[in-house]
Amino acid sequence: MDQPSVIETEALTKVYGAQTAVDQLTLQVFEGEIFGFLGPNGAGKTTTILMLMGLTEPTRGRARVLGLDPVKNPIQIKEKVGYLQENMGFYPDLDARQMLRFIAELNAIPPEKIEQRIDHALKAVGLADEAAKKIGAYSRGMRQRLGLAELLIKDSKIAFLDEPTLGLDPDATNRMISLIESLCRDRKMTILLSSHLLHQVQQICHRVGIMIKGKMVAQGPLEKLAKEKFGVGKETYTLEEIYMKYFQEN
Repeated sequence: MDQPSVIETEALTKVYGAQTAVDQLTLQVFEGEIFGFLGPNGAGKTTTILMLMGLTEPTRGRARVLGLDPVKNPIQIKEKVGYLQENMGFYPDLDARQMLRFIAELNAIPPEKIEQRIDHALKAVGLADEAAKKIGAYSRGMRQRLGLAELLIKDSKIAFLDEPTLGLDPDATNRMISLIESLCRDRKMTILLSSHLLHQVQQICHRVGIMIKGKMVAQGPLEKLAKEKFGVGKETYTLEEIYMKYFQEN
């Protein structure tokens, strides 16, 4: 790709006791792409995200996020990077507008810009008509969309999305996928999407990386991975078939 890389790791490793959660990970994610971060539970995906966010330190190796070292500059990275976790920790007694105002103040958004950002964010994620409802009454899909609104409030340059559609019904899933695409297309946000729902990843990701047992076993566009394993392009094989081929061999 012609775009510069905004996430880079070199031999990034995390060891917990006798277990190596992430093993010699070398990764590049380019500016403005949606990168599918794939692998079974326990493959090391979430641990990698935590290291990139500066939330846990690597045992060995190095990482750079927007040119910053997560170990030395975790606060600066958190200012520029958003993290949509599998279960977002919103205050149930607040409404959406109150929650986003709190987040804006925590992130030192200038007071004169807060209400405008909140309006734009709620409209972008389709929650403008639900802004006065307590978050405790929100469906899971609505909470996930509120999580995307948080990224917009912060004006995040990169978003780590950890299983953003898990547990959503088909309508909420389609809406979430469309929102993720729009973040990348309209706001030029770089997105690292961690998921095991491969048909969704295939819809929207420019490139994918496959992690198995802590190791990155494949990385690149689907066309490249299909040719590596089957000798033909992605039109012949689905991402699920490509993924299973790598999984069976590792």
